[in-house]
Amino acid sequence: MSVGPGWYVDPADPETRRYWDGEGWIGAPIPVDATPPEGPPPAEPPPAPAPASPAAPVPAPGAPAGGPPLPGQPQPGQPYPWQPPQGHGQPQGPPPGGAPPPGWPPGGWPGRPPEPRPHGLPLAGFGARLVARLIDFTIVFALNAVVNGWFVWRLVEEVTPYWREVFRRAMAGDSSTDNLPQPSEQAGGLQVVILLIATALWLAYEVPTTASGGQTFGKRLVGVKVVPMSANEPLGFGRALRRWNTLGLPTLLWYCCGLGLLLQLVDALSPLFDHPLRQALHDKRAQTVVVQLPRGTRNTTGGRATPDDRTTTREPTTTGERTPDDRTDPSGDTP
Repeated sequence: MSVGPGWYVDPADPETRRYWDGEGWIGAPIPVDATPPEGPPPAEPPPAPAPASPAAPVPAPGAPAGGPPLPGQPQPGQPYPWQPPQGHGQPQGPPPGGAPPPGWPPGGWPGRPPEPRPHGLPLAGFGARLVARLIDFTIVFALNAVVNGWFVWRLVEEVTPYWREVFRRAMAGDSSTDNLPQPSEQAGGLQVVILLIATALWLAYEVPTTASGGQTFGKRLVGVKVVPMSANEPLGFGRALRRWNTLGLPTLLWYCCGLGLLLQLVDALSPLFDHPLRQALHDKRAQTVVVQLPRGTRNTTGGRATPDDRTTTREPTTTGERTPDDRTDPSGDTP
């Protein structure tokens, strides 16, 4: 049985009444304790229409659009020239079908952003950085063998009797620690001196060369370079020192049960887990990145070398061939 028109309590909101016209609710609700008017509520005025935006004229089918196309827009009937996305962010979408067109970033298209190229140079891979670091460590180790050799020999003399006796008892199955020969107090001082000299040699080897040209000897051989994130310019001594401090100063903590070595290992492996710039912890401290130099522009003298360092050579001309610079008048004098 249908309900006749009238004012009824709104089932959706028992605190209000609405008018039922026999088919549905109409009009605005009123409080449930208010006296309803006679008959249905007045009709609500229709909403004011939104101002219409001027529509662009639609050309007739087959007729060319009015005016020449703007620069960069395709000609009528030609496919749209897809280009790499400008600025930051993901591209709006790939061109329909087929492989990425020229200009689109290779790899990761279109699911991930292109790999950064600081100052137009590709980032150095972890393998190249590791090889460069191993070469530098070999050079620093050789310097320590010369400068630190005597102190290391004295330390070995101090601790050898202790470890020889420990090894002899272990082979004999004796686990006692009584009457073991103890190193003298000089052994602790020798360890501190050795670590101080090793740290100073590493600083003297790496910081000046990195500050001036961004390359140690190992980096030059591999073809990688340290550059600031802000501009392709020398790091300067202050930034190079901050970069080295994070990796080099923990050498002093080798004395504390190898804690310094553990910190350096974490720093050395951190580029594997940093994306997208592959920065180590010491790179983040100094705001630097390590880039791979093109093979033709690798710097072997310590100065700056970028793809913009272009040298031009003039091809020799054959006999009788005139160039634009060979301008002579009929008398033979140059103008």
